[in-house]
Amino acid sequence: MRKQLLQELMLISEEEKKYQSGQGNIEKQLYAKDSISEIDRELLLEKGRLITVRPHSRFVDFPEHRHNYVEMMYVVQGNITHIIEGKELTLHKGDVLMLNQQVRHAIRRAEYEDIGINFIALPEFFEIPLSMLHEKNVLAEFIVGAFRQKDPVSHYLLFRLQEDPQVENLMENMIVSMLHKHANEDAINQYSMGLVFLYLLNHLESLSHNSSMDYKETVVQAVLGYINSDCKNANLTKIAADTHQSMTVLSRLIKQKTGYNFQELLQHRRFETAEHLLLETDLSVEEIALDVGYENQSYFFRQFKERYGMTPRKYRLEHYKR
Repeated sequence: MRKQLLQELMLISEEEKKYQSGQGNIEKQLYAKDSISEIDRELLLEKGRLITVRPHSRFVDFPEHRHNYVEMMYVVQGNITHIIEGKELTLHKGDVLMLNQQVRHAIRRAEYEDIGINFIALPEFFEIPLSMLHEKNVLAEFIVGAFRQKDPVSHYLLFRLQEDPQVENLMENMIVSMLHKHANEDAINQYSMGLVFLYLLNHLESLSHNSSMDYKETVVQAVLGYINSDCKNANLTKIAADTHQSMTVLSRLIKQKTGYNFQELLQHRRFETAEHLLLETDLSVEEIALDVGYENQSYFFRQFKERYGMTPRKYRLEHYKR
């Protein structure tokens, strides 16, 4: 981060000076009209604005609360620990945490070197970022959930980015824009946030937590479903398109969640199916090879023998039961 901006963010505010001197409790009137259990956007966001930023207040524990706005925390340096639904999540430099309105969470005391920036946004702010995402994906689902007034979706997303330079640059630009009130800042920041989301979609393997669903698990289960339902025709290019992932990200997710690459999973399913057909049908070996996706008969024979220690015909003779 730019040195001048970092120095500005590290300045101790008047509020923080009170906590540092031992006052101990959150100044409720700065955050809530009634109970600190619900932080009110009207006290943090100027009328007519769609988004603002606020450095996270250090030297004090934040009790459990929720917001009537969407919050994103970006960690500039150090560590900040949230407790969400009983889970203790420590954010490190470069991490991005997105919290929907209904998420209840507490925050452990942050020290002088721990700098987090809170983006405080109305759901309407995300209309342009949502339009930039185009297709159904984890971020689009999160934003759509934020728009639900009667039945909002209660969940969060945590991306562990390890100081991604593109995201860092975009975050810095938005922070500077909002701290110093640049012209047309809402529109500029909406497009900047859309770019951040597009970069985040390239790092789904870094998506650490999602309280309402494990998105990575959902995607991988969809892949396994494709393989199991049609192992003859399943291919990674089509599955990537259908699950709205890039080939690279999808390959990483599959390996991360299963320990195997796509081709290994596909071959396992094909030979599992071939074994079943050998024992349960009268199809010829050649027909079975074609049925499970192998037009190259010699390759099928070699792979089968390598896996089972015998040819398909011998396997059928030894295991076939009537």
